[in-house]
Amino acid sequence: MINARFMSFFFVGSILILRCVPTFCFVHTHTNYFNKHLVTNVNNLSKSRKYSNIRDSAWFIDGPPLETKPDYDNIHGPLGKTVDGIFLSIFRMKMAEKVGFDSDLPKNDYSGLIELSAALNSRYSDRTEVQNIAHNILRALFPSWLPGAFDWMFAKPFPEFSARMNAWATLMAGTWLMGECELNDCEIDGGGIGKSQGLLVKRCRFMEDSGCASICVNSCKIPTQNFFNEDMGLPLTMTPDYETGECQFSFGLSPTGESELVAKNTPCLSRCPSSGGMRNWHDDKSDKIILKSLVPTDSQCFLMEEDLEDKLIPQNQ
Repeated sequence: MINARFMSFFFVGSILILRCVPTFCFVHTHTNYFNKHLVTNVNNLSKSRKYSNIRDSAWFIDGPPLETKPDYDNIHGPLGKTVDGIFLSIFRMKMAEKVGFDSDLPKNDYSGLIELSAALNSRYSDRTEVQNIAHNILRALFPSWLPGAFDWMFAKPFPEFSARMNAWATLMAGTWLMGECELNDCEIDGGGIGKSQGLLVKRCRFMEDSGCASICVNSCKIPTQNFFNEDMGLPLTMTPDYETGECQFSFGLSPTGESELVAKNTPCLSRCPSSGGMRNWHDDKSDKIILKSLVPTDSQCFLMEEDLEDKLIPQNQ
């Protein structure tokens, strides 16, 4: 009979190889794909007379200073640059399958991944659709049997071990994607502190390259939490800090309505690459409706709002 130590090693290895799971961020306007496929959409929205530039609104924050931006290309995970390149290539291949095409950039070029991320977010206007697709891509990165097996073999009987294992695997396999990380203690369900069950991303590369809090929440935070909570049976709460660029992964901590509301109420980032246009693109269900207020200057990002029905009116009214 296979002993527990071997099974633990096997699952850790599986997660390490396949746990390249950031979800998806928006892209700066300097990338080729963004220029060809997305700028037209967001520029048309931002030129609307109903559009209110977020930089004139009280609802924005500057984010981490550009002067202290790390040299992300020279930040590598514990397994080294070569293995990081393999992780990038695997993840990009899976993303390209879902998006339907690939970037012309080399397979190990991070900018190619960003171009595909822009394509994903520009293709689907419904934020819930983006969340669901991101969730499904995470599922596709793992063998179909693994999440369910992990749930009953590890997450339920050994919750603390499972949380520490996933925090460690995220550090090993996710540094190339997110930037410098470190294991830490974190709050867990029941009010206790989980030793080494957390992972602190010191300044998230995806968050910084996206420049968009809505993309962070709808294509990374929510679908990643859903994957671990629903598929792996392991509670996870991700807490991004848009002022500093940090993101705290807390394995063993279930998301609450209050914690999710804090993330959804975050202001826009002042250097949003679409000048707020992406918020209007998402949830625009047809060309027969318009928004009463494309970018409300007295509330949080439109893309984050829960109830959109009262924001939509027929175009002929």
